[in-house]
Amino acid sequence: MASIQTIFQYPSSSTTTTLFTSSLSIFSIPTLPSYISVKSTFTCFSSSSSSLSSSSITDRAEIRLGLPSKGRMASETLELLKDCQLSVRQVNPRQYVAEIPQLSNLEVWFQRPKDIVRKLLSGDLDLGIMGLDTLSEFGQGDEDLILVHDALDYGDCHLSIAIPKYGIFENINSLSELAQMPQWTKEKPLRVATSFNYLGPKFMKEKGFEHVTFSTADGALEAAPAMGIADAIVDLVSSGTTLRENNLKEIEGGIILESQAVLVASKKSLIQREGVLDTTHEILERLEAHLRAAGQFTVTANMRGGSAEEVAERILSQPSLSGLQGPTVSPVFCKRDGKATSEYYAIVICVPKKALYKSVQQLRATPRWRDILLTLGL
Repeated sequence: MASIQTIFQYPSSSTTTTLFTSSLSIFSIPTLPSYISVKSTFTCFSSSSSSLSSSSITDRAEIRLGLPSKGRMASETLELLKDCQLSVRQVNPRQYVAEIPQLSNLEVWFQRPKDIVRKLLSGDLDLGIMGLDTLSEFGQGDEDLILVHDALDYGDCHLSIAIPKYGIFENINSLSELAQMPQWTKEKPLRVATSFNYLGPKFMKEKGFEHVTFSTADGALEAAPAMGIADAIVDLVSSGTTLRENNLKEIEGGIILESQAVLVASKKSLIQREGVLDTTHEILERLEAHLRAAGQFTVTANMRGGSAEEVAERILSQPSLSGLQGPTVSPVFCKRDGKATSEYYAIVICVPKKALYKSVQQLRATPRWRDILLTLGL
């Protein structure tokens, strides 16, 4: 996968100009070799599927955002948007269309994740949220799909190969060992059950498998090896509990794709449709502000020092106390001998939750205690 950094420039409401950077990811689409076969018939969208005329893009006045319609991905997507002050208002829970009042001229359409990808390609949607696995499987590298935000911090999983723990696979613990098993021949290839009929064969080709065939299964993939209809499976894995409970195991080198929720846009919509670029910019800014602030704690403390600069230097000497951009330091005034003096300074820093306890410990350490630790070489 090639990654190209692209800078979009937007006029803001003030006289300044706002810049942000997003990743435009382009996936190559290799031709599958003759020795890899897919038994079932499935629908795919090639690059030509998104070749829309300019009129078909601009005919529709509303901007459309596709969101997952069911399951955990749907609920976590709505929760994220709510945290970004972009609550989705749905008059009737059975309706597939809703709105976000903070974004004018925007329609929200609830769809299956794979249909979101397809409708981005067909021009029926302008923006969409889905898992990276769904984007990669059904987008198949189409250059009209722009990865606006590649880490929305939920929906974590990975696409992986799993094989039985027993029988001929008992001592097989890596992808290379699986490929080198003498059992796989042209007459008797490795049988893989999966619903990822693009990513699975693509991965096997890249890893040099010579004899492999794929069959489509949409559910209960873990049962396929035990039923004797497959030797291995390619499926999404979160905790791995379901695999273990069905006597299956992941193997070294068998992870095909790390996935989480992503925000995707149609390149044609960004370029050709009025308002899509500005709306994308606002959504992206809200997402990044929330995700950056999530898990951050503000810590305030008073510290003795001769000047604000001296206190700042002391704080910045500790990496865990540096905060997002650095500490805010301001004098604390008290009245002494009838005059306002400042011997202490108030510092304010933002620290990640995981570093909170260590940061508080370092702030509470007195200069004398730090001197002792330095003397001891600790």
